[in-house]
Amino acid sequence: MPTISRDFKGQTVITTFEMTPATAHDLMEALQAAYAEVISKQPGFVAAGLHMNDAQTRIANYSQWTRREDYQAMLRTPEMRERNRHIATLCRHFEPVMYEVMDVM
Repeated sequence: MPTISRDFKGQTVITTFEMTPATAHDLMEALQAAYAEVISKQPGFVAAGLHMNDAQTRIANYSQWTRREDYQAMLRTPEMRERNRHIATLCRHFEPVMYEVMDVM
């Protein structure tokens, strides 16, 4: 489970995906498989969550990593490069953005 804590010193990545309802569940399944089979097994992976909006036009992904470099190394693996090419065919656009936890309410 992702831990939202102001004490978390690692890297948080929030990725948003834009898609149509026609591809929403295929995209979700591809993301779930990527996390189960590859991403969660990478060095530095802490936790992640996947969320889909009611209209099935957006997916938000929250992931935590021990270090920024761990996340970047995962993206460079041949397996994730191939999976990301497939994921790109299922959505209009996706954008990962790195964040640091500043406060928790």
